[in-house]
Amino acid sequence: MIFVELFWAFLKIGIFTFGGGAAAVALIQNEVVSHQHWLTQQEFTDILAVSQMTPGPVGINTATYAGYTALFNAGYSQWMAVLGAVVASLSVIILPVALMMVVVRFVQRYRSNKYIDAVMRMLRMVVVGIIAAAALQLVTEDSFGHAGWNAHFVISILLFLSVFWLSIKKKNPVVLMLAAGAIGIAVYTLIG
Repeated sequence: MIFVELFWAFLKIGIFTFGGGAAAVALIQNEVVSHQHWLTQQEFTDILAVSQMTPGPVGINTATYAGYTALFNAGYSQWMAVLGAVVASLSVIILPVALMMVVVRFVQRYRSNKYIDAVMRMLRMVVVGIIAAAALQLVTEDSFGHAGWNAHFVISILLFLSVFWLSIKKKNPVVLMLAAGAIGIAVYTLIG
């Protein structure tokens, strides 16, 4: 049954995600697009865009939208798709919450231990690598257009680099999203 598969898939994603929601994106994409084929790459890219614009953690938002879309694509009713969203959302957080309750108590008790400090420093580096890998997996034709020097590709790359640079300069992310959306609408309306 798809609900059990959905629960199991997001339970695994939740327990193996280190580094927050951005790191979860790669695991969710692999599970729902590549492995289970519940969503197309284009649907996942759209879900990710909406997940990043809505309030809340991107990993949980992506799980919610992916759970809904997976059931809706499987032919279930809208209400069953909502139940799929709930199942995906809860299963992606249930084990991490339980694990964090244990880990926080452990780290608080042994925070001055040099080995615990070394492990935490190593985990920070691993998390950066996981987030970078997740970002690279999103560089697809669905996100940037066909590679080559066509207008869509060049504009997508320039827009990406501009927003990336401005976000490093600590510009307001809401303004960046609105500006990028307006530029995207204008460019894709004009170019087609």
